[in-house]
Amino acid sequence: MEKVVVGMSGGVDSAVSAWLLKEQGYDVVGLFMKNWEDDDDGEYCTSRQDLIDASSVADLIGIDLEAVNFAKEYKERVFSTFLREYSAGRTPNPDVLCNSEIKFRAFLDHAVAMGADWIATGHYARTRRLPDGTVQLLKGIDPGKDQSYFLHRLSQEQVSKAIFPVGGMMKKDVRALARKIGLPVAGKKDSTGICFIGERPFREFLERYLPTREGEIRTPDGTPGGRLVGKHIGLAFYTIGQRKGIGIGGCHGAEEKPWFVAKKDIRTNTLWVVQGHDHPWLLGDHLHADSPSWISGKAPAEGARLGVKTRYRQADCPAVLAEVSDGHFSCRFEEPQWAVTPGQSAVLYDGEVCLGGGFIEGLGNGQAK
Repeated sequence: MEKVVVGMSGGVDSAVSAWLLKEQGYDVVGLFMKNWEDDDDGEYCTSRQDLIDASSVADLIGIDLEAVNFAKEYKERVFSTFLREYSAGRTPNPDVLCNSEIKFRAFLDHAVAMGADWIATGHYARTRRLPDGTVQLLKGIDPGKDQSYFLHRLSQEQVSKAIFPVGGMMKKDVRALARKIGLPVAGKKDSTGICFIGERPFREFLERYLPTREGEIRTPDGTPGGRLVGKHIGLAFYTIGQRKGIGIGGCHGAEEKPWFVAKKDIRTNTLWVVQGHDHPWLLGDHLHADSPSWISGKAPAEGARLGVKTRYRQADCPAVLAEVSDGHFSCRFEEPQWAVTPGQSAVLYDGEVCLGGGFIEGLGNGQAK
């Protein structure tokens, strides 16, 4: 009997995954990961309740559950990068590194040490093994829940060991099955917020780890230095395309249009804002990305027409892979894209196949200088 270790978060997706695998005849063991300890007794922490929920599910299904602590690995491999990226003016997505470094590295290593043949999670994604042995990562069937975007940095070694039991299901059917079999988490709300840290006031959370450094907020008005419209508390606390919480107050322009963050200049500590959702500074026709990671181990060919996601739940944007090297790639969009954000991931798709991607370095549009 093949042994599979299931990452059980205390949520409905991993609970149903564990139940399905047992029904399929696997020797199933649950593994609960605790990865955050800084304010574990705070009002926003849910890890204690999550462990209780995971234990209840394991008891009902009839499987063993082990709890492991990867807090040290999380701080070293994920959270330190998270803070470094924010300090550099970029906006990282911690879920991407969390998957490649914790859920499919620290967790995988631990599971293998337990004698596992496979690991499984409740991600909405799928895999397909080709005749030559290569394993592809595919989108989840549910277009509203597909999580392949967050898994794009997995290697062949990682993806070839992974099973995603609910990837071929719609979310509503997962909940319906959970209710049918009486799982205690059938109606539990999906987790959101920072990976393994949870929901909390984000700016307040960042201020505990990053220093505030006030600077000018400026808007372009045809002059080289633009026009001063306010003060910011630190570039790390703003993201491209942000509309709320800029703190300008009132309308400083001739037209009554909302303000958006369009650019962060680290050299001068200046936050640039523009008015109107479709301002040219917010649109770009190509992007540059670094640190590419390809699931097959091989980059797509230059000139390939692919789909690109620059944020989770975004529809694939048709694009051409214009340039690719060991440490870089660039894409040209068929239609200008809005608020493409440095530090986020640009993930490439060939239909339903997730090819991999990289971290957005910059957006090109010939407008914002």
